[in-house]
Amino acid sequence: MAAYAVAHMRQATMGPQIVEYLHRIDATLEPFGGRFLVHGGDVEAIEKDWPGHLIIIEFPDRQHVHGWYNSPAYQAILALRTDNSEADVVFVDGVEHPHKATDILEQSPDQGSIGR
Repeated sequence: MAAYAVAHMRQATMGPQIVEYLHRIDATLEPFGGRFLVHGGDVEAIEKDWPGHLIIIEFPDRQHVHGWYNSPAYQAILALRTDNSEADVVFVDGVEHPHKATDILEQSPDQGSIGR
């Protein structure tokens, strides 16, 4: 099942370090089958505010996401981003097709609560 690295990039200082990060990240994704699905762009906030940008990177599965993030190649450039930006980053699994909204009820032991 596909898995995703998702980042809410609230702020980034577009200086030499972020530019270097952008030049180098694609080479870190390739060995793990990673590809950008969403990378910045115009965000249209419909409910509440959404300051910043959205980044979604798809991988074949969660193991590949962790492999990429923990790889020496990515770890070598990670500080270029984290030292020059504010972001929340999560890993999440996709869903199998076909998926219905009620499928989540079968996965959650506490059907009355979703979230924290």
